[in-house]
Amino acid sequence: MNKSDSLSTSPKGGPVSDSVDTQRTDIPAVLVLADGRTYRGFGFGATGTTLGEAVFTTGMTGYQETMTDPSYHRQIVVATAPQIGNTGWNDEDGESRGDRIWVAGLVVRDLAHRVSNWRAARTLAEEMEKQGIVGIRGVDTRALVRHLRNHGSMSAGVFSGADAQRDTDELVRIVNEQPSMAGADLAGEVSCAEPYTVEPDGEHRFTVVAFDMGIKTNTPRNFAARGIRTVVVPAGTGFDTISSYSPDGVFVSNGPGDPATADNMVAAVRDVLAAKIPFFGICFGNQILGRALGMETYKLKFGHRGINVPVLDHSTGTVEITAQNHGFALKGEAGVEFDTDFGPAKVTHTCLNDDVVEGVALTNGLAYSVQYHPEAAAGPHDANPLFDRFVELMSTSSTPTEG
Repeated sequence: MNKSDSLSTSPKGGPVSDSVDTQRTDIPAVLVLADGRTYRGFGFGATGTTLGEAVFTTGMTGYQETMTDPSYHRQIVVATAPQIGNTGWNDEDGESRGDRIWVAGLVVRDLAHRVSNWRAARTLAEEMEKQGIVGIRGVDTRALVRHLRNHGSMSAGVFSGADAQRDTDELVRIVNEQPSMAGADLAGEVSCAEPYTVEPDGEHRFTVVAFDMGIKTNTPRNFAARGIRTVVVPAGTGFDTISSYSPDGVFVSNGPGDPATADNMVAAVRDVLAAKIPFFGICFGNQILGRALGMETYKLKFGHRGINVPVLDHSTGTVEITAQNHGFALKGEAGVEFDTDFGPAKVTHTCLNDDVVEGVALTNGLAYSVQYHPEAAAGPHDANPLFDRFVELMSTSSTPTEG
């Protein structure tokens, strides 16, 4: 058999399972943390400088979905999995409009230079170079992650090529001069500019208005599979505009930044609750609902990022393994019912690793949210029935809109 006979082919017809990254492998690079610690390695993807907050993700798979998740805007992601790039980059798994990469940079231990996946259209490094994303490989990510766990996520920069040769003190100064993630209002930077609609698969049952705080493409896809027409609107859209769509429900997506800055979104959600429109929120949407109910938020030391985070549902006693990406959380304690302007509410879910609040709800059932990603992509499907719960809530709370 000829070697070419055993090759897989991409959807475009080119052989990919044996494709090799042809980028230079000797480009010097350095990761610089705000506290002065440095990690040297070799650059890949684009060459130059990138700044952001250094965070780590524990996911063993799904780097393409992670990198295209708008929630990672302005974050330099450190992969705890030792080898990244094996499956290359395909044209199906992106989670943002236009498959844009949102991470500020990528830090890996061992970059796979040979792609082995039948869907891959190119290598990870090629896509990063195409989109101008700076990466560094050859870093001792075990030591780096331990440092971030001990000292917390912090401002950082990746400098490659000629930039990596600059004086270390100068690089530390550049890193520390960037804006902090605390107080950052980033949802508007990743949100859509104009509303758009995702039609249901098959018969139309309900219409949901979804606030795009950094929505992943798999969320409207989950709604569509359940007969829901999703009208995606920009972050900060006012309640009058929302009402004009006559929604059966309102949804607030995941997204980046500090929820303490999202006063306009909190006001909009309070209007939704006052109108008794069924509400569902995830991740950033959980923090927005919590604030609308009178709760406060705070910045976690190093956050939750990965696809294996255990969460306890206190209403059922069941444990779900969840996909998460958040650096902020709600202040609260499970089992404590509290009064709000919209009736009693309670903390419904907590993380089994550290007791962080992972879900809140009105006790009347009209509004609920979770801090994790039921749409996964990548990740487990334990929480996917939350979409079915929203359908049931809309079924019992309103008259379905006409198709």
